[in-house]
Amino acid sequence: MILRIKQFFESHLLISETTSQTDIDHKLKLCCAALMLDVVHVDGVTHDNELEKIRHALQQQFDISETEIEELLAIAHEEKNSAADYYRFTSLINQHYSQQQKIFLVRQLWHIAYADNQLDKFEEHLVRKLAELLHVPHRHFIQTKHQAENNT
Repeated sequence: MILRIKQFFESHLLISETTSQTDIDHKLKLCCAALMLDVVHVDGVTHDNELEKIRHALQQQFDISETEIEELLAIAHEEKNSAADYYRFTSLINQHYSQQQKIFLVRQLWHIAYADNQLDKFEEHLVRKLAELLHVPHRHFIQTKHQAENNT
């Protein structure tokens, strides 16, 4: 299982000096998708509407292939009970995303957390942790939470 995750990261997320901007953008989308998937799985209960919402969001917003979405879903399902290393994702996002893009990502995480019309304490904790790792100010963390809560 760990080998599969390592292989996924090496083939999809590593950036070298020769990586094109298009490839970097794609890798950033995969990082965001992985964080979104963790929000879906963190409470231990995955609802069909959450999975549909995330599949739709990943395809519409990030133009990620169906194969990559299914691979990410499988990895997230396998890893839902183990400690995640978010630094691998958030460091890449922090290097390449503007503050506004990171705030938008946190807003998306909140929308996913509220997809089943209730906010679990584990979902809230994970979004808080990710917002901190992304260096999103607390006021934006709260603001995006209220926006997502009011849109459910």
